[in-house]
Amino acid sequence: MAARAVVNTAAMKGSHGGTGHFQDKEKPAMIRQSNMQAAKAVADAVRSSLGPNGMDKIIQDEKGNVEVTNDGATILKKMCVLHPAARMLVDLSMAQDIEAGDGTTSVVVMAGSLLSASAGLLDKGIHPTIIAQSFQEAGVYASEILQEMSIPIELNDRESLIKASNVSLGSKVVQQYSNILSPIAVDSVMKIVNPEQPGMVDLRDVKIITKLGGTIEDSEMCEGMILDQRTRTDIKMMKNAKVGIIQFCISPPKTDMDNQVMISDYSQMDRVLREERAYILNIVKTIKKSGCNVVLVQKSILRDALADLAIHFLNKVKIMVISDIERAEIEFISKTIGARPIASLDHFHESNLAKVDLIEEVAVGESKVVRFTGLPMQKQPTVSVLLRASNNLVLSETERSVHDALCVVRSLVKNQALIPGAGAPETQVAVRLAQKARETDGVSAYCYQAYAEALEIIPFTLAENAALNAIETVTELRSRHAKGEIHAGISVKRQGIANAVDEGVVQPLLVSLSCFNLATECTRSILKIDDIVNVG
Repeated sequence: MAARAVVNTAAMKGSHGGTGHFQDKEKPAMIRQSNMQAAKAVADAVRSSLGPNGMDKIIQDEKGNVEVTNDGATILKKMCVLHPAARMLVDLSMAQDIEAGDGTTSVVVMAGSLLSASAGLLDKGIHPTIIAQSFQEAGVYASEILQEMSIPIELNDRESLIKASNVSLGSKVVQQYSNILSPIAVDSVMKIVNPEQPGMVDLRDVKIITKLGGTIEDSEMCEGMILDQRTRTDIKMMKNAKVGIIQFCISPPKTDMDNQVMISDYSQMDRVLREERAYILNIVKTIKKSGCNVVLVQKSILRDALADLAIHFLNKVKIMVISDIERAEIEFISKTIGARPIASLDHFHESNLAKVDLIEEVAVGESKVVRFTGLPMQKQPTVSVLLRASNNLVLSETERSVHDALCVVRSLVKNQALIPGAGAPETQVAVRLAQKARETDGVSAYCYQAYAEALEIIPFTLAENAALNAIETVTELRSRHAKGEIHAGISVKRQGIANAVDEGVVQPLLVSLSCFNLATECTRSILKIDDIVNVG
């Protein structure tokens, strides 16, 4: 028995003097270190793009197409990221873009800094579970501080909404045109918002059309609706129009399968052509009989949605035709003009048509668009925004910038509160959390302190990108907040510290709350990973 006991004891002992259940203790530590290094590399890649003085990146794809942007979500989406943990930061940026629309660079930089802080705590021997739990508590406390700092606003306060939109555009390539783009973004969202349900803002009700030529100053929010397509018939203008949205093809039918029709003489060919002609003529007569004088034809992938012969007949009966309408646009057009999409010729009745006061094709630069004005049957408020720019790089960046501005206004509509920007929220949370750490006993105090120090990466980077002395600026900012100046932030204009609210540097509370919550959650997720398993 004694001999057996000795053998069992020897078997239980591992190489590290433990029980032998976890013989490879270095592997989880190495995996965590690898994950953190990969994630921090992604954060460092976009860090120089943070703030109004952030640098732009040129993104070139495999086809040689070039984009110039400093939007964090766009940069990360285009990057080829292979490491699974680094992919989590790309997804984090996407989540912030969906939730708030702004702060996509800030959330990644903050997550990278929190991971650096976690690495320091792990080196001290603190267990990852304790770090993750303490970070979660710190994140909840940070949300409470942000709520205390917030400034409530009213939806009819247009100036405050424009200020928040200006701050969002202030870090973009098109920042000098924020006085034009911000009012467009604010007015667009306010037009589609339902006062009874302000949280239900669908930005798909804002249709953005980009046209090359002119300058950004020529951009406008249009009354009615604009379509990017051109008219196919000679009728370029129609007053008191009756519009039908067609989802079937005005062209000769084809067989479902690849069948062959053998024709042996000219009389048979002539008969086929006569049948095609009669088929198309029947469709055109039915359309004319219903009183319709403008037809919108959905694009078809199986066959031509509109045959040349159909265009000829429609032209003869003075019907305006706009073809190649995308399937995704049908819902927007339907609720804008009040027409029902017609899937078959049998349902082509006057009750399914919409009335529009004026439809006309207008020139925009070198191309043309179709403008709908006067929509008495509109089912739901929608907006069409026409963006202009001198080249494709600026045009695509303008479209992204306007989308961010729209998201910022939507965030303010959902959560009607502003918060000072310019690094003020991060510094205030850092100061208060450091104070809480001093009052807390145990290991959690170290974690709170590390979380607080990690948040200072945002004001530090803002100062660094603005060519200020980062250490001196952040130290003074921390001192101001410790004295109770909760709105103190980094002013790029004054090259120092100033009241962010007085400077007009404000952002939606939802953006900051989402940024803190998502960055904390992502850090906790990466901390909990101790192995990477490849399958297949």
